[in-house]
Amino acid sequence: MLSLASLSVSAPASAAAALGPTASGYGGAISTVDATATAVGLDVLRRGGNAVDAAIAAAATLGVTEPFSAGIGGGGFFVYYDAKRRTVSTIDGRETGPASMTSTYFIDPADGLPYDFAEARVSGLSTGVPGTLATWQSAARMWGSRPLGNLLRPAASVADRGFVVDATFRQQVTDNAAAFGQFDATGELYLPGGAPPAVGTVLRNPDLADTYRLIAREGTGVFYRGPIARDIVRTVRQPPVSATPTSTWPYPIRPGRLTLDDLAGYRVNLPAPTRSDFRDLTVYGMSTPSSGGTAVGEALNIIERAGLSGGDVTQALHWYLEASALAFADRNRYVGADTPRAVLRKLISDSWAAQRACQISPARALVKPVPPGDINATGCTPSTVGGPTDQGKSTTNLTVADRWGNVVEYTLTIEQTGGNAMVVPGRGFLLNNELTDFNFTGTQGTAPDPNLPGPGKRPRSSMSPTIVLKHGKPFLALGSPGGATIITTVLQVLLNRVVLDMSLPQAMAAPRASQRNSAGIQAEPAFRTAYGPSLTPLGHTFAPDVAELGAATAIELTPYGGLIASAEPTRRGGGAAAVVHPR
Repeated sequence: MLSLASLSVSAPASAAAALGPTASGYGGAISTVDATATAVGLDVLRRGGNAVDAAIAAAATLGVTEPFSAGIGGGGFFVYYDAKRRTVSTIDGRETGPASMTSTYFIDPADGLPYDFAEARVSGLSTGVPGTLATWQSAARMWGSRPLGNLLRPAASVADRGFVVDATFRQQVTDNAAAFGQFDATGELYLPGGAPPAVGTVLRNPDLADTYRLIAREGTGVFYRGPIARDIVRTVRQPPVSATPTSTWPYPIRPGRLTLDDLAGYRVNLPAPTRSDFRDLTVYGMSTPSSGGTAVGEALNIIERAGLSGGDVTQALHWYLEASALAFADRNRYVGADTPRAVLRKLISDSWAAQRACQISPARALVKPVPPGDINATGCTPSTVGGPTDQGKSTTNLTVADRWGNVVEYTLTIEQTGGNAMVVPGRGFLLNNELTDFNFTGTQGTAPDPNLPGPGKRPRSSMSPTIVLKHGKPFLALGSPGGATIITTVLQVLLNRVVLDMSLPQAMAAPRASQRNSAGIQAEPAFRTAYGPSLTPLGHTFAPDVAELGAATAIELTPYGGLIASAEPTRRGGGAAAVVHPR
């Protein structure tokens, strides 16, 4: 039997083909967006690793197979339930801006106007100090049972052997072909022969395999202070633009400002989780710089005021959409990396929910966008200042539970699909464009904007890794990618499962809609078809349909040690769920 340190992926890879979107059983479970990553994590659980070990090994594998959504060039948020201590803890591994960053960082000095998003994204300016590797190291040290180096080796083997390109992967490359074609290292890896890889071909990444093995041997110091750090800084400050690009790009590719001191000074934070009560559940989420925990908690508190039953689907969805809009108005106005804890506590308090819920009529939708609430007032008094904003597009998520009852919910990202489009030459991983999650200019009218850039600041996120306890014991863990729609995806899955009494697989598969305080609801076609006729008479309006919202993963913990692992059946190509001992 192979030790984990020398783990071959032959068994997980062959098992991956049999994995589906739902699995029930006991002894541990895992759900990710990718069958290979799920198989690697499952193998760790079967060999006696705990939930943290499996989460890290699966996340490292996602850095190979889902490289446009996550990897060691990015960051994320890690939520952990410790069964022995019965506590929920979090790791903030969000990327940080350079020490030289100012509020006008994304303003073009030539004309005084903010850069176009695409110009800012495909540049060194967009890249923050990556936090993913520091997150893995911290989680492994505090809660894992295996050294980080051992947990990186399965992913290195996947990178060496390669994985089969599917239609989603090819489409993501196609969508990024113009940006990827500007850089030799990116083009050589993801545009073989100058074109996206064909579906069914095998894509290998030996440079990333070598990078993982170097870190496994020498530790994370080589990434934050050693040769990899130097390569990251060189790539950011001197973007490796090809002398013969394979595509045209309409913008100059600007250098960034990250320094070796910025990388060497990176530290994860360990904030207390957000906590809110919903019916007989206790909902834990991620605090700032994520807005996910406060927004999900506030919206649930507002929905609870309605006293909904599972029989009235139209009213449940009406309150879901109205609560989402109100929560987003407040999130945009008040939540950023430096929001005082007292403000965050108020936003997820029952008194604030009452102040906001009193504006909702069961018979008529509010006119959107709605203003934020007045944090200094009581009663139904909205603020007179504030405005909507949006952010983010792509991420990935995984959920793990082990046989001891520990649970991990982990959302990680490089921000836009494809990050800043620059593969670090010789290292095999894409850099993030996370700093474009800052607002380039003020968005809240005459009110202060909490998400403007600043020295060493972390941009606001919508990532919402969530762990739910019932009577003090884990009941449900879930999260999703999707930029700002993460918040609404997590909220809607909770509504489906808890209020509308769907099973977890049904709650995950149900059609989705996202109301982020905009004039029209963003919805999947199936949602508009099913619920548009009953919601439109209430005054809800729809924006043009989107093909899909989110790509969630979840695990429900049932009585007597049972587990239901659930992933998307079709969104983003479908996910993969598995249990150690299937029922």
